[in-house]
Formats: sequence, structure tokens, C-alpha cells
Amino acid sequence: MSTSEQTETQVAWDEIAAGYDRTNTPSQMWVANEGLRRAGLSPGMRFLDVAAGSGALSIPAGRLGARVLATDLSPAMLNRLDRRAGDEGLTIETRVMDGHALDLDDDSFDLAGSQFGVMLFPDMPKGLSEMTRVVKPGGRVLMNVYGDPHEIEFLGFFVTAIQAVVPAFEGPPMDPVPLPFQLQDPERLRQELARAGLKGVSVETITELTEFQSEAHMWDWIVHSNPIAGAILAELDLGDDDTAVVREALGELFRERSGSSGRAVLSAPINIGIATK
Repeated sequence: MSTSEQTETQVAWDEIAAGYDRTNTPSQMWVANEGLRRAGLSPGMRFLDVAAGSGALSIPAGRLGARVLATDLSPAMLNRLDRRAGDEGLTIETRVMDGHALDLDDDSFDLAGSQFGVMLFPDMPKGLSEMTRVVKPGGRVLMNVYGDPHEIEFLGFFVTAIQAVVPAFEGPPMDPVPLPFQLQDPERLRQELARAGLKGVSVETITELTEFQSEAHMWDWIVHSNPIAGAILAELDLGDDDTAVVREALGELFRERSGSSGRAVLSAPINIGIATK
């Protein structure tokens, strides 16, 4: 990325870091454990987390006894990760770094992973190439990414809620496919891992379940899930009144799903890709 693109990306993620850490990071540790277990992470291994955010993948890796280096372009995200690690008594090194050009030696890590991170890169193949470069021969690369966006319920809820004020809204344009979904096709993920020079590629699609405890929790989680939600609202130029209508429509969807339990559970397909150098 150019310097200006790096700055824009950093600012965008810095701005939502507090909300993301509060809502998304805790809810995404389950799928992190699923990926780490399949990749065979064990105590003492050297683990690299690329585009780590505030630690949804790094914290579980640290709990498993790995020696973790977490990298991200956002200092605010890494500050949150540092706090989480400190609260749990974990030793996790953090470094601000662009995953397109890792300032790390070749053949240095037993496992390099990224959860909902490298999938967002403008040059995603370069990110995968860098992960491959820094992994030791025989080491592995792990990618946890979103599957088919049409099956991601939180996205569907958000689009439906916006339609309460913009009936013609059909969601983010899908041609070209937005960066968060560029690896939605398991076969594409398999091909990209192979193109990075990796072998023994396996891709499995699992279902992630996210539980929302209130209407406010769901709104907060979706709005802070990544900068796209905020960008959509800004692009539609919704005023405070319209935003309130969207939020109420989302609340109605929450109430329909939660019923008498008071809690709504939404599902999303996750592609877990693992390959060996």
C-alpha cells in the first residue's frame, strides 16, 4: 500500500478499536480456537498473527502456550491487545507492521495465522506470500475468513434494517466482490494458498454462532465489526432520524429472533484454510 493508503487504513481501524475490542474480539475467540486446533498449535511454538486486531487470535494462541508476535497496522488495536494480554498474565509481543511487507526474517515461525485480517488486504496474495516467507519449512499457514456473504446473518440483518429507510438498498456492491469477501469461495482460498507456494492445502467451512444479549449489543457489534458498516451509513448520508429508524428496525429483527429468551443467535459461515510450507 502507498503511504496515504496505509494512513487511511490505520485511522479507520484506530477509530473503531475501542468498540471492536469491546464487542467483536471476545465473540471471535471461539472460531480462533477452532482454527488453531486444526493447525496443530502447541506450547512453545513460535506463532505470528498478521493483522491481529485486538487479539481474537493472539490471545487464544497465548493461552495455548505459544510464543506470540502480534502485528497490525493499527496502534490502537495493538494497545487493546496489550491490555487484554496483561489482564490474563500472558506475554504477547506486539509490533505495528504492514502485513503486505513484514519486517521479519525468513523461516522464523512455526505457524503464521490471520483471522479476518489478510482477507481484507488490497493485495491479499502478497499478504499470503509474506506469511509463507516467514514460516519455517514444514511450518503452517492458517487463514480464518468469511464464507458466502449471503449466508452471513448479521450482514443480512443490517441490510434489512437499512431497507426500512432506503427500500432499494441491496447491500454492498458485489461486483467487484468487496475485500472482506474476496476469499468467500473455499476453492479460491485453496487456490491462493497453493499459489503462495504451500502444499497439503485443506479448507473446511464451519458455522460460527454469535450470541447477542440485547438490541444495543447487536447494533454496537455490527457497527464496530469493521469500517464498512460506518462507510455504508456515511455513503447513504443518513441523518440522525433515519439512523434511529435503522436502529429500531434492527431491534425489531433482534426481538423476532430472540423470542422469549432475550438473546439472539446469528450464524455465519467461516472458511478455515491450512497449508504447509
